[in-house]
Amino acid sequence: MAENENVIEVKDVTKSFKVYLDKGSQLKERLLFRKRSRYEERKVLRGISFSVKKGEAIGLIGHNGCGKSTTLKLLTRIMYPDSGSIKMQGRVSSLIELGAGFHPDMSGRENIYTNAAIFGLNKKEIDSRIQSIIDFSELKDFIDNPVRTYSSGMYMRLAFSVAINVDADILLIDEILAVGDANFQSKCFNKLREIKSHGTTIVIVSHSLGQIEQICDRSIWIHDGLIKAEGPPKEIDLEYLDYMSRKIQDRNKKSEEAADTEEPAENKDGKRWGSGEARIKRIRSFASDGTEQSVFRVGEDIRLTVDYTVKKPVQDAVIGFGIFDMNGVQCYGTNTRIDKLPEMTLTKDGTAEITMKNVQLLSGEYMIDIAIEQGEGIPVDYYRQAYKIQMLSAYGDAGIARVDHTWNLQR
Repeated sequence: MAENENVIEVKDVTKSFKVYLDKGSQLKERLLFRKRSRYEERKVLRGISFSVKKGEAIGLIGHNGCGKSTTLKLLTRIMYPDSGSIKMQGRVSSLIELGAGFHPDMSGRENIYTNAAIFGLNKKEIDSRIQSIIDFSELKDFIDNPVRTYSSGMYMRLAFSVAINVDADILLIDEILAVGDANFQSKCFNKLREIKSHGTTIVIVSHSLGQIEQICDRSIWIHDGLIKAEGPPKEIDLEYLDYMSRKIQDRNKKSEEAADTEEPAENKDGKRWGSGEARIKRIRSFASDGTEQSVFRVGEDIRLTVDYTVKKPVQDAVIGFGIFDMNGVQCYGTNTRIDKLPEMTLTKDGTAEITMKNVQLLSGEYMIDIAIEQGEGIPVDYYRQAYKIQMLSAYGDAGIARVDHTWNLQR
């Protein structure tokens, strides 16, 4: 195969789904109420075309429901297009759904043999690779346990380890790298770079633009079933972020987010609690130029605003925030008392503004906790995972935060 030959060719592909509006779940209901089986046809893909060369890595980006995951499922032949054509050359390995193809009552080892066989390996080939699969997954102590006893992170480790050890020509990945701890994610990225350098073609669907920029040569932005733009990830990601920022601004102009009328004392999901004298109403984030957005480059300033309402005066009030990565590891936290701001009493609705300078958090998604407390840590409204931001980086360094450093190499 020539080095520049296309291994994936998608031409004018369309795909629709029937969405039933009021369909009976039992045979009796379907017979008695036939007219209730109404549905609408939703066109998810409206004629997309693209090609991928051997050894190229592309990222599919776009908002929820735009058609990117449907595109990936069409590439895996889990489903087929209504019209158009898809041509692929070589062995395909996919990570479309966490643990797909695993039998819960079989051990991890048995599932390796089953899953690898699905990808087209014979027993001899699997025998020669099984130790590498186990070693990469870091599940040696659990490999003979039933996979139903595995956590979602352990599922991901095993699924990823199998998928990258079948010598695939094409590797398809759908959001699966969002699972697992930071060290294993870094290990996965390094492995993807390695197999890409050996000529494997990679297609990734991800909301994490940082992942796309670290691995991919090209981004394809799918919007409402059509390709809106494609090109170098850094350029296309910025176009996409600009679009999403405008969308957020439009949404906020149309309707102010009303304060929740329920008392915050222990929400059903356990994310919010407190006495309720004051209530966090709205959280927003802005770039240094005043643009409202939730995605930032490493090293940018971030301005966070927290609107709150006051039902009863809060004496000796303290406002704080904490930043956590998606594994729950706290990256930073402070409050007005730690920062030695003057004591304050909240008597009327207001806004707390936090400006974070030169934020050096590395690529990834981060959750922000916001809290209003009284005195020595008495919660008035503690809002856990209240807001999410995403950081993008052009570099491939690993960890949580960038550390300023220099090299001095003596030879």
